[in-house]
Amino acid sequence: MTDGGPKLPPLAESTIHQFLRAHALSGGSTGVVVGLSGGVDSALTARLARDALGAEHVLGVLEPDARFPPELLAETEEYARALGIEYRTVPIAAVERAFHELLPEIRDVVTLGNFAARVRMTISYAIARERGRLVVGTGNKSELLLGYFTKHGDGGVDLLPIGDLYKTEVYELAAALGLPAAVRERAPTAGLWEGQTDEGELGLPYREIDRVLYGLERLRTEEEIAESTGLSLTDVRSISDRVARSRHKRRAPPVAKVGFRTVGLDWRE
Repeated sequence: MTDGGPKLPPLAESTIHQFLRAHALSGGSTGVVVGLSGGVDSALTARLARDALGAEHVLGVLEPDARFPPELLAETEEYARALGIEYRTVPIAAVERAFHELLPEIRDVVTLGNFAARVRMTISYAIARERGRLVVGTGNKSELLLGYFTKHGDGGVDLLPIGDLYKTEVYELAAALGLPAAVRERAPTAGLWEGQTDEGELGLPYREIDRVLYGLERLRTEEEIAESTGLSLTDVRSISDRVARSRHKRRAPPVAKVGFRTVGLDWRE
């Protein structure tokens, strides 16, 4: 038995367009704010938003830190111009320096990376509120299932238009829409430290990770997934365990039940 993994659904693009139009231009919202990082997820999200809502309803925000390559910043700004959307570049190095001065004992690169992600989201929400817009996240299904995002950072958004597309499906749609090759071929990275990549940190390439996640989605056992994908049971279990350990990132904070109806339990919205 072999398993080729997820394939992009034929109506994915049109479904996401409808989703964005239904949510982003209702309830008083005048459009969306999208964080642009130079990666394929943010580039695809911005393109889908532009196509669905019109360029005038999309604002791209670039928030480079001190490590952000100047050539990548220039490329990302050019991409925003090519889309025809408004964009703002807000460097966050000064905020990072202030944090270092306030808490100099904190040196862990992941902690510092999480701080930068939360700063970026704070800025995005400040801009969005001033403009009467919603913040659109750029997380994909693989990242959501793996918990590969910062809680209350890039995970703290209003809408997730590509949140039901596996990373491999993101690449499929990006290629179908003709996104620049430089964007599609760049190694995915959270930019936490020099040379850091998603796949290096996760231990497997996304094409293999997505085959495991695809099997888990269909309620297959770890043994069945290992057999169907040809991966070792150890690799399958490492992905399955990561999904289980990151459940808290996908759930609202638990509330101690004291009253008659409790938010998140039996008071349904």
